[in-house]
Amino acid sequence: MDMETRFKALVVERTPEKQFVRGIRERSLADLPQGDMIIRVHYSSLNYKDALSATGHPGVTRQFPHTPGIDAAGEVVSCESGDFSPGEKVLVTGYDLGMETDGGFGQYIRIPASWALKLPEGLTLRESMALGTAGFTAALSVLKLQQAGVMPDGGDILVTGATGGVGSIAVSILAGAGYRVTASTGKMPDEGYLRDLGAVDVVNRNEIAAGAEKALLPERWAGAVDVVGGSTLSAVLKSTKYGGTVACCGLVGSPDLPVNVYPFILRGVSLLGVDSVQASPETRREVWSRLGTCWKPARLGEMASECSLQELETHIQAILHGGMRGRVVVSLLDS
Repeated sequence: MDMETRFKALVVERTPEKQFVRGIRERSLADLPQGDMIIRVHYSSLNYKDALSATGHPGVTRQFPHTPGIDAAGEVVSCESGDFSPGEKVLVTGYDLGMETDGGFGQYIRIPASWALKLPEGLTLRESMALGTAGFTAALSVLKLQQAGVMPDGGDILVTGATGGVGSIAVSILAGAGYRVTASTGKMPDEGYLRDLGAVDVVNRNEIAAGAEKALLPERWAGAVDVVGGSTLSAVLKSTKYGGTVACCGLVGSPDLPVNVYPFILRGVSLLGVDSVQASPETRREVWSRLGTCWKPARLGEMASECSLQELETHIQAILHGGMRGRVVVSLLDS
């Protein structure tokens, strides 16, 4: 393929004054980083990490100019390793995509072929990005809870930050698998949305975090998926039932964890870390296979809105200010 082929991408640039500006720019394939595989991106999705990268957050991206987008789905243009054939549908999440490697907010990406995964049966390219890293993280959290022995007949399961991408999908997966789900949110006007996803109960996040400074709280949860961190995670641990398990996969509230050892040594509570970036290929295939079949959210289409590259800025602002519900799919087809 001609390396001078031009395409559109969202590009974040650092000015001489060390300010960050972003806009839709024209790029060529020659501008992309090294890799043995080129993909024509059809869809991407917006994650909180993408918004941080778009604003120049050094914890995500340090090299500029840069194209964010930690998720991408599309068709193989070329693959030097021979692992994939031209025209094959694939998806990419995690690894370094969208961090230091130019990501899915461009119409083409060039990556190591080992990062790509064949599109799972049961999912379209668009549906795979309605799930994206958020869906993979939610499903991986549920898988870890099950591997730890948390089953539907064990008691109530809590999902914090439930209106966000990870939270919404976690509620849907858990409810569909037969768990009794309580959804925690700071957006109580979205209670109906969460109940439609399968939540049996919806509670204000302040109620969940209340008493976080105490040594222990009354036992409530057989397990939990927490995307908030901080005092919320502390309170969740202190209110988890004996032998229960909490999967920690986010820090939208705080990266800190002000907790004592009592939940662990008096109640045998387990805290599991969930990382979606460096998950093994075997784990990725297992999780994505479930997302295309038994764990595919029943209301996936309703959970995701769609925008073009040109419309992306509005959604970046929304997610940075806590105003996004569900998922945003970014279409690169007509940008």
